[in-house]
Amino acid sequence: MNYLAHLHLGGPAPEQLLGSLYGDFVKGPLGGRYSPRIEAAIRLHRRIDVFTDAHPLTARARARFPEERRRTSGILLDLFFDHCLALHWGDYAEEPLERFTSRVYGVLTTEPALPERLVGVAPYMAAQDWLGSYRDFRVFERIIAGMSGRLSRPHLLQGAYAELDELYGVLSEDFRAFYPQLMAFARAALAEDSDPAG
Repeated sequence: MNYLAHLHLGGPAPEQLLGSLYGDFVKGPLGGRYSPRIEAAIRLHRRIDVFTDAHPLTARARARFPEERRRTSGILLDLFFDHCLALHWGDYAEEPLERFTSRVYGVLTTEPALPERLVGVAPYMAAQDWLGSYRDFRVFERIIAGMSGRLSRPHLLQGAYAELDELYGVLSEDFRAFYPQLMAFARAALAEDSDPAG
């Protein structure tokens, strides 16, 4: 899953929001580099990624892409599922999306010790409202172009936006089938982590 889904699933507390995002920027063993709550959120982020990558519904969704797109289909699906979540946010969250994203940006801008790779990204994320902009499918043409420019083989994403547009309806159905299962998984993991007997 991409940024918005991880933030939605990882818990509402500031340290949980930070850890949910850090999962994309912090690699390797944790070993006390961050507070226990941030590290728990990073571990949940990693568990969510494993659950998502191994799930039959996401495997089916990735298989909808043309054969030559299979190497990047997981990245594209993560982006598209964030679009679906932003677009239908009210179906999955009680807090309005604008309030949620403002809270996330507030936490990011007041955290003095962001991971190095996130330091350069966070100001743009807030200023350009990356999380809220996911509602507009058209932004993905720009996002994909930017990603393509960072790849050593940019042709791997050539035509990807048009494919997402063509698959829009069926991938939206895949999201609606999968996301409630992912929410249940994350809720159970959060409850397990907060159980003092666990």
